[in-house]
Amino acid sequence: MPVTLGRDPGLAPAAAQALAWAARDRPPGSFLLADPLGTVTHLVGWLRSKVTGILRGGDFTGAVLLVAPPADPEADAELFKVARLVWQYLPVRWVEVALAGDESALAEGVDRCLRLGADEVVVVPASLVPPPACPPGGRDAGPLLGPAALAALIAERATQAERRWERDGDDGLRMKPHHGHGHTLGRTPEPTTETPEGTLTHG
Repeated sequence: MPVTLGRDPGLAPAAAQALAWAARDRPPGSFLLADPLGTVTHLVGWLRSKVTGILRGGDFTGAVLLVAPPADPEADAELFKVARLVWQYLPVRWVEVALAGDESALAEGVDRCLRLGADEVVVVPASLVPPPACPPGGRDAGPLLGPAALAALIAERATQAERRWERDGDDGLRMKPHHGHGHTLGRTPEPTTETPEGTLTHG
């Protein structure tokens, strides 16, 4: 299962390529590739739900800071697009982004929000990676998805993959390469595991 929330569209094709290589001498159905854990649409919905929960506490005049580890330029740019979509139609003035792999990067993001005029900054993870420790002026909103919700989502994706195989004989491994990845002709491609956002789970 590609453990991605949509910022890395190349992860699922890379997973299919790697599993196809591993399955080349095995019976059909030995490996099934589930759909990615989430898409950008899912991510926007989960983040909007998280922000809506923050706003239920009363008048909120602060900023929401979406935090994720830095990846490649396209994936990083996608997070800014996500922030814009999360902000749309919500009664919050600022939805900002911090590409934070360490505490200093997160502190810079919080400081930026305070300089914009926010009286508090709520740090919301935009990935499954817990953000660095919250600096002064920031408040940790907790994980994007709780353990129970995450476990249920993984189980749902696995069940969907099994049903697709049983119904259609589709193992999910014949996915076309994503634009930007190398193409090979006439031979089985070497497995690729470059994952700027997530990881590959084989099973």
